[in-house]
Amino acid sequence: MIIDLSSIGTMAKELELSFEPNEIDLEGESLRLTQPAVLKGEMIRSDERAQFRGTIETEISHDCTRCLEPVVKKLEIPFTAVFIDSGKQSTDYVAEVSDEALDESLAEDGKIDMAEVVREQLLLVVPEQIFCREDCKGLCPQCGANLNLIDCKCADDDIDPRWAALKNLK
Repeated sequence: MIIDLSSIGTMAKELELSFEPNEIDLEGESLRLTQPAVLKGEMIRSDERAQFRGTIETEISHDCTRCLEPVVKKLEIPFTAVFIDSGKQSTDYVAEVSDEALDESLAEDGKIDMAEVVREQLLLVVPEQIFCREDCKGLCPQCGANLNLIDCKCADDDIDPRWAALKNLK
């Protein structure tokens, strides 16, 4: 859904939007939505800025970093986003950026793509490494077996020939 900044007034406007998994572009990312992402909150405008404060609720599936088994997690992401119209932004090449301006996003042509806001928040909150459990053993580097399910003997049988002489030391 696209929101035009000019349609946002100084009175808070309640928003509740639902995005199907195929509406959020996660192509090339390691996570997938398993249910719709529900965005709830309010948007208000003050001066040249529009502020959205709310939450995203959804469920994601991500492959375990060690064993590649799917891990499903429910997420509730509270966040605040500030948008300014890109046409009202200064075009100076050298400008000092305040700390609060670092959290602002430019709204191209005065329009906010809320699906892109949901995508951005999902990518910000999901850690790079997700494990199916804390003591996940991962995959065997020789045969690729899931070490959480079986005990393979690859590590015992295969010795790097450069280190073979050390095996005879006692």
